[in-house]
Amino acid sequence: MQVIFKVLRQKPDSTVRVQSYTLDVEPGNTILDCLNRIKWEQDGTLAFRKNCRNTICGSCGMRINGRSALACKQNVGQELELFASTTNGGIPEITIAPMGNMPVIKDLIVDMNSFWNSLEAVDPYVSTNARSIPEREFLQTPEERERLDQMGNCILCGACYSECNARDVNPEFVGPHALAKAHRMVIDNRDSETESRLEKYNTAKEGVWGCTRCYMCNTVCPMEVAPMDQIGKIKQEILRRHEAKDSRPIRHRKVLIDLVKQGGWVDERKFALLVVGNYFRDLRGMLSLVPVGLRVLARRKFPFTFEASQGTQEVRSLIESVQNSKQYNE
Repeated sequence: MQVIFKVLRQKPDSTVRVQSYTLDVEPGNTILDCLNRIKWEQDGTLAFRKNCRNTICGSCGMRINGRSALACKQNVGQELELFASTTNGGIPEITIAPMGNMPVIKDLIVDMNSFWNSLEAVDPYVSTNARSIPEREFLQTPEERERLDQMGNCILCGACYSECNARDVNPEFVGPHALAKAHRMVIDNRDSETESRLEKYNTAKEGVWGCTRCYMCNTVCPMEVAPMDQIGKIKQEILRRHEAKDSRPIRHRKVLIDLVKQGGWVDERKFALLVVGNYFRDLRGMLSLVPVGLRVLARRKFPFTFEASQGTQEVRSLIESVQNSKQYNE
């Protein structure tokens, strides 16, 4: 069958142009197979990264039909089934673009320096200070090693970083790939820097609280690392070690849970005052809410009363059941 591949082509500081290539393909052909044929048979100037062709190296990350993926993993049949699009002549189309959140070097090749720098910022190495006998290797039981498997599957392809909405609006955020690796260090029993690591990751912009929980990293990860889940687990470790008064991000989470337990949903009259005003102890924080409060009052949007939701007791029981569970407290 014939398929049109619409490739976004670009050089640094130049306008993006779309170039179309028509190929006769089979449904089982991978996107990387098709790009290779375009380069070998039609246009030798087309630039993209590749290496193993087997979902191991992560080199061929790019945006395929609007979301980041590995070109060696996605095939034509999958793409046409998931994202059917045709031209006026009825020929199906597949759109290929460079990954996001990184500047384009040429065509589908992006500059990944910010990606690697963000990874380096979380110190993704096991500390050797924990060795009791430096000459001996670190030994782990199969169960201890198994805890690291999911994060260890990360091949650093950049798909999660490319789709990260938090990184898009906040360049200081280290990104889901880095924090997934960070969680691996936090739960590695060989590492001796757990407490200092958690304090380092406990920041509003660069660390775990910069995550907006959009789930895009989980959605596009080709290796099922689930970076957002790992970020959540780091947050949980931080929350166990801190009181609500310690910082606004921690207070935000704790107040939210407490209010839902009380009324089944959030009492908006209290939420901002408790979080920003630090339980009415931060006068400056409370004063900062005055302009917003006046605008809400002027537009008659302020809720003067609060009615608990139906099934509040059931909601409270569910939350307490989760909080008391073994998995929650591990």
